[in-house]
Amino acid sequence: MAKLLIVDDEEDVREFAANFFRKRKLDVSTTPSGETAIERVKAHCPDLVLLDIRMAGITGIEALEEIRKFNTSVKVIMVTGTKPEDNDSLAKCQSLGVLEYIHKPLRLDELEHVVMSALK
Repeated sequence: MAKLLIVDDEEDVREFAANFFRKRKLDVSTTPSGETAIERVKAHCPDLVLLDIRMAGITGIEALEEIRKFNTSVKVIMVTGTKPEDNDSLAKCQSLGVLEYIHKPLRLDELEHVVMSALK
């Protein structure tokens, strides 16, 4: 069973996505911060991480930079409420090996397609 880690400081977004993917038979865990995301990736080696860019504490990009120091192979999809090209985050994330960008509000058809394709 594929392991998915959902990182978002908005509990409703986190739980909505988690429930959606549990129904698709994925092993889903969630966390509200970049700091705990780093620890979860170290401890549980998920197959895929859905990582929000803007969070309290360290950002998703900062968390990804830390994750890449010890795990260069975990697949990552960034979730953002803003256009990535607005603040140069797109180029930064691409340099860190991000597979895809998903924009909020989340569209279930897009989310499902991107996540399930990444896990194939």
